[in-house]
Amino acid sequence: MKAAISSAPNSASTTIKMNRWLIVLGTIIVQMGLGTIYTWSLFNQPLSDRFGWDVSSVAITFSITSFALAFATLFAGRLQERWGLRRLIRVAGVVLGLGLVLSSQVSSLTLLYILAGFVVGFADGTAYITSLSNLIKWFPERKGLISGISVGAFGTGSLLFKYVNSALIGAVGPAQAFMYWGIIVLVLIVGGSFLIREAVVREQAPAASSTDGGKQQVTRRDYTVKEMLRTKEAYMLFVIFFTACMSGLYLIGIVKDIGVQLAGLNVATAANAVAMVAIFNTAGRIILGALSDKVGRMKVIAGALLVTAVAVMTLSLVPLSFGIFFACVAAIAFCFGGNITVFPAIVADYFGLKNQSKNYGVIYQGFGLGALAGSFISALLGGFHLTFIVIAVLCAISLLLALIITPPGQGGRTCQREQQMNLNPSSRAS
Repeated sequence: MKAAISSAPNSASTTIKMNRWLIVLGTIIVQMGLGTIYTWSLFNQPLSDRFGWDVSSVAITFSITSFALAFATLFAGRLQERWGLRRLIRVAGVVLGLGLVLSSQVSSLTLLYILAGFVVGFADGTAYITSLSNLIKWFPERKGLISGISVGAFGTGSLLFKYVNSALIGAVGPAQAFMYWGIIVLVLIVGGSFLIREAVVREQAPAASSTDGGKQQVTRRDYTVKEMLRTKEAYMLFVIFFTACMSGLYLIGIVKDIGVQLAGLNVATAANAVAMVAIFNTAGRIILGALSDKVGRMKVIAGALLVTAVAVMTLSLVPLSFGIFFACVAAIAFCFGGNITVFPAIVADYFGLKNQSKNYGVIYQGFGLGALAGSFISALLGGFHLTFIVIAVLCAISLLLALIITPPGQGGRTCQREQQMNLNPSSRAS
């Protein structure tokens, strides 16, 4: 798929190529700031100790943050149209930073839920999806790799700030740590926004966008949200994305507990799995994102779902040793990172670049629902084992969908016929 994109009027192509790598740098800085919210678990126990709140009640804050992040993506595209990308990212950065700074003054769970939960999550999701979608538009020929770089920066931010926020909590306590964290994040996001330029998709012509199973996948036009929701492919992609997110997010939330209860590890050893999840999650984003440009995106998704299904079944049914536990955790984290990286590119491949923020925002609701579903299913079924089996079944269903799905209106002979016509205009006369 090729689209005419510009950063400024009358810019030479060489200038565009130079400028867009500065846009990559700006997006990386912004995404690293946004990714710091995934250090929230560091604050659960300190806040519980300071205010006497139950740890599980404090932990609900991050569930609210995750849900608000996903919810914000439904509105981010419209806000971008009104305000422009750079202004929107700056406003989101200021709101996110102030939300954390004001959280340093709270003395009730309700205020914590509102500020550190909803406000921070909504601002984070707004900047996340718009900066990611914009960067993909600048690199239509490398959507998988560029998505991997952007989403990988988000993961890197969470990994680096695990040490920054740990040090802040130890030095000044959780309340003051919120203040310094908020200031740092504000500077990162607002500062990175100055390097970002908004891509303009001027034309969407029929062209090859990716290769899957030796057949070119073609997007004929840009879909609006309403048009996308009239296709069965949108709902198939939602189910696949929901499954991928639920499996990864559920593991991230309980990985230490699995190590202690199922693998018989001590708390300190099991805690190392938290850092390993972050490392393999980030690696999966970059590696599988780049791989999807070469072998086809749905092949990567199908492979990741298969590996995830095998890993969760192993965790559920096989006696766990140290090695088996860490291998399964690493595999699930790697695949989860790859899945959430490849999906923005898939949505662009299937429904066009022009309305990417809005369209992906709808599919991205699978992330928010996936974040909640794992915990609800676990509570309903009473533990890890049955939950893992449910996840494996969902992975099998989603794997089947990944193997049969094609871009809207372009399956089978119809797709091949259209490609022949595009490649050989004279054939249209017949």
